[in-house]
Amino acid sequence: MIIIGEKINATTKRVAEAIGQRDVSFLQELALQQVEAGAHYVDVNAGRGQGSDQETEDLKWVLDVIRNVTNVPLVLDSSDCRAIEVALDHYHGETVMINSVNAEEEKMKVLLPLAMEHKADIIALVMDGGGVPKDVDGRIRACDVILDRATACGVPLEKVFVDPLAIPLSVDTTQGMVTLKTLEEIKSRYPSVKTTIGLSNASYGLPLRGTVNRSLLIMAMYLGLDSGILDPLDTKLMAHIKAAQVVLGNDPLCKSYLKDYRKGRIKE
Repeated sequence: MIIIGEKINATTKRVAEAIGQRDVSFLQELALQQVEAGAHYVDVNAGRGQGSDQETEDLKWVLDVIRNVTNVPLVLDSSDCRAIEVALDHYHGETVMINSVNAEEEKMKVLLPLAMEHKADIIALVMDGGGVPKDVDGRIRACDVILDRATACGVPLEKVFVDPLAIPLSVDTTQGMVTLKTLEEIKSRYPSVKTTIGLSNASYGLPLRGTVNRSLLIMAMYLGLDSGILDPLDTKLMAHIKAAQVVLGNDPLCKSYLKDYRKGRIKE
């Protein structure tokens, strides 16, 4: 299970303030905490609503700040194609991921060739210019479009992480099953692609959000989820991931589970 740490995201007020104030120590500590907790990648979103040029400069700066303290691969997270392009040229590291591509023509036209050029992994959102489809068929159609274009651009499907998209259940309680059924269909149709999910979106607007997130994740792991964009500082969530790996037969002799238990990472 690949863990992508979600915490460095400028939609969070404290992170946006840290970026604006050039608070190096706060951002470095937040990155290191996620890595220590088990993150294999750290997602970086520097969009503070200050315009494209500012986001581009902010993203470059945050990348440098984090790379100064850890070599864990970073995920360049922006809805601005220009910011992604500049950040890819600026990035120093063997492994990088783009978050995200969707089925909009302009996004695919710009980002898929960039992914090929930089040998970047891609997070693909199953949506298009009309937004997130409410049903499984609509999301699969968007998935088909993205993967067809990725193949045409020479991007190996093994480098694509498809996100079936979690929608706030506080708005529509039917969407949990749509997400899970979409995931199941993706795994069936495209066995070579990887999958991920922006986990905390599901619990937005609900109390005890961690409980909802953990429930969705366990069900998704059973269906073959390969990765999660999540909060690795949620110790209960991380413990559930380790336990689920044991139950699913993905942790031979329970070695990883026992190792984390001895380190105090798994608690009741």
